[in-house]
Amino acid sequence: QVQLVESGGGSVQAGDSLRLSCAASGRTFIRYAMGWFRQAPGKDREFVVGISWSGGSTSYADSVKGRFTISRDNAKNTVFLQMNTLKPEDTAVYYCAARLLGSSAKQVFTREYEYGTWGQGTQVTVSS
Repeated sequence: QVQLVESGGGSVQAGDSLRLSCAASGRTFIRYAMGWFRQAPGKDREFVVGISWSGGSTSYADSVKGRFTISRDNAKNTVFLQMNTLKPEDTAVYYCAARLLGSSAKQVFTREYEYGTWGQGTQVTVSS
């Protein structure tokens, strides 16, 4: 059974940076397409960014393009989300997700139902 554990959240000021990490168990992490989603208070969970299992393809929500960067280290079973120039509207619980079903090296997934395994979430709070 795959487990995902997020870390790196916190409270920062607008304009600051944070780096989230998502550590995955399982020996086949290299084959997992991964994604980050977030849920703000009173709102539905939304897609933030996804990365193919190879790391060669990514997809970003328009709201974070140019500010957030996803990367993965398959040797360490970890995916990262570097968040720069944070805004108050980035305040949310951030969830890491893994797709254990097969995918091509370039496939990126942007919908919740495409992921079957989720972490517990990490809170990011950005104050103005």
